[in-house]
Amino acid sequence: MDELNEQRSAKKGQSSTALLVIDVQQGLFEKSTPIYKGQQLLQNINTLVASAHLSGAPVFYVQHSDQKMLVKGSPEWQLHTQLDPSDRDSIIHKQHGNAFEETVLDDALRSRGITTVVVTGLVTHGCVRATCIGARQLGYRVVLVTDGHSSFSKQAPKLIEEWHQKLAAIGVELVATSEIAFS
Repeated sequence: MDELNEQRSAKKGQSSTALLVIDVQQGLFEKSTPIYKGQQLLQNINTLVASAHLSGAPVFYVQHSDQKMLVKGSPEWQLHTQLDPSDRDSIIHKQHGNAFEETVLDDALRSRGITTVVVTGLVTHGCVRATCIGARQLGYRVVLVTDGHSSFSKQAPKLIEEWHQKLAAIGVELVATSEIAFS
């Protein structure tokens, strides 16, 4: 089935890979514990977005909302000011950790012939983890950008390494920003 979808996408001149930018929202950068390597994370995400745009791969920005901190429409809920979605990018709103749960993300990807998702964003042991697992359960090839996700935890380096191992064990591929190719 993956081969068939890739052939259909190739025929249409479209990429079979999409970039998911998970919850890179202003409020998560305002926690008392800063995002681990936050500036590098933002630079890497912008590098990935530019690369996706150049190759024609779709970019999906995902925004989490809840009743406590990331209240929909609030300043904290907004995407980080260093991100600049273009008109061709999609915005997905979610209320669960897994970006596929009760959203249109799966339908939007499948309608474009997407078989591979490149995952980046926040928070490693929360929504990034849940979205990677959700994507695998739906049959997507999942590439987690090793230097493209982080957390505001004091244990961030340990959590990142721990989840790299656990996600790799379920078939998630681990690739650095510099080695991601959308074509």
